[in-house]
Amino acid sequence: MNPVRKKRLFIVLAILAGFGIALALALSALQQNINLFYSPTQIANGEAPQGTRIRAGGMVEMGSVKRSGDSLETDFVVTDGVKSVTIRYSGILPDLFREGQGIVAMGKLDAQGLLVADEVLAKHDENYMPPEVMQALEQSGMKAQYQNGKQGGAE
Repeated sequence: MNPVRKKRLFIVLAILAGFGIALALALSALQQNINLFYSPTQIANGEAPQGTRIRAGGMVEMGSVKRSGDSLETDFVVTDGVKSVTIRYSGILPDLFREGQGIVAMGKLDAQGLLVADEVLAKHDENYMPPEVMQALEQSGMKAQYQNGKQGGAE
């Protein structure tokens, strides 16, 4: 092989190797920061990983919100109409958070099946429901029960 072609081959191989390393590093960084959504049914069935940051959502069950008297810690139950999961959040809940409304919580699942949330997102208007929550309700067949964010379909 002549020296010019050999030099070009090494340059092309070096560029391809650099591109491969950059792609591997980018994918590794994205893998660590991904937050997958799990419905309460998936969490109750053990499909959600423990100790990994996940998103979970559903409708806040009526009468399930329990606030601590001496701290900002709040426990509440979220359901998709089939199964429920308890979420513990320590902090100030969003103004639009209330029972019978759709929420998405981000946090880690512990060994007892409790989601320890570090962020809670509530819907931003009366007719909005997070897409993940709507899809979970549709899959469980409970969408009509929670139509337009009103538990029981009542206006």
